[in-house]
Amino acid sequence: MREDTPPQPPEPPAQMADKEEEPEEQAPPPSPSPTPREASPEGYITGHQLFGYVGIEAVLDQMRRKAMKTGFEFNIMVVGQSGLGKSTLVNTLFKSKVSRKSCTPNYEEKICKTVNLQSVSHVIEERGVKMKLTVIDTPGFGDQINNENCWEPIVKYINEQYEKYLKEELNVNRKRRIPDTRVHCCVYFLPATGHWLRPIDVEFMKRLGLIVSIVPVIAKADTLTIEERLEFKQRIRSDLQANGIRVYPQTEYDEDGEDRIVNDKIREKIPFAVVGTDKEHQVNGNKVLGRKTKWGIIEVENVAHCEFANLRDLLIRSHLQDLKDVTHNIHYETYRVRRLNESNLNGLGLSTLSPVNGAAEKSDSESQL
Repeated sequence: MREDTPPQPPEPPAQMADKEEEPEEQAPPPSPSPTPREASPEGYITGHQLFGYVGIEAVLDQMRRKAMKTGFEFNIMVVGQSGLGKSTLVNTLFKSKVSRKSCTPNYEEKICKTVNLQSVSHVIEERGVKMKLTVIDTPGFGDQINNENCWEPIVKYINEQYEKYLKEELNVNRKRRIPDTRVHCCVYFLPATGHWLRPIDVEFMKRLGLIVSIVPVIAKADTLTIEERLEFKQRIRSDLQANGIRVYPQTEYDEDGEDRIVNDKIREKIPFAVVGTDKEHQVNGNKVLGRKTKWGIIEVENVAHCEFANLRDLLIRSHLQDLKDVTHNIHYETYRVRRLNESNLNGLGLSTLSPVNGAAEKSDSESQL
């Protein structure tokens, strides 16, 4: 007998050729290789947008090593009449005998008939950092009966340093590093009269404020009570504003909001009421710089006693580089543009130093100096 085979399922009918073929499923595209995040439209790439360590921060170490090798210059001018403690304050600032009076053997204090500018330089090294410090003194300023135009030698000196730097810059074969003798800061000493600014103070700061950074201080502030000091400082600030006198730090030079906050606190304390001394005394078992009186010891670096610490922080610890930048980018640049414009008009290159900027026409107040 023939075995019955199970029935086979029918084959599916062949698809018609004219029937549209179903589209094949396309494979997903390959995942892209990791790339950095897109930069902002301004082209500013922040740290989290980088996909690896670049090493840009090492530039700070390079700059530090170079600065420690070469060092830097800082030139400070002290201006004020005799007997206000200029030399002592400079010695206190740098905690060494750096003033002309201190480092001149057999120095004799005498009143000069004219303003005679003298400078002395030192190289100070602290923790491997070298600074060439130049202190410019102005003996004879404000010591005469007739002080008319006593600021002119000072203005002339400041502009001569600008001129010297400019000529070095314009040399074809100029030095790799131009010696910087420009005045970076002028500390102006006000006598603690408790009244108002004197005409000589107004005229000097009005002229010098155009060509150098001025920091006014009240000398020997321990001769005033706390109330007298606060009232005197307020009067001086009113006089500065009324006469349009520009003192450092100027509001227009604040680079951002953070700078403005810091500088506003400094501007609130100007002028600094300071006391200077180079003698140490024992206070609660610790040696401190101070002046001993019959009422007690005035601690120079104690902000409750005077504002010397604020002045030191401004000149050295927080704004020293900014003082140099303002000198180069603002005051020197203003002088350079004026001199180059004069040379273009003459067509003969740099001419002899023309009348100094900062000098204005004589005013009626000069007759009262």
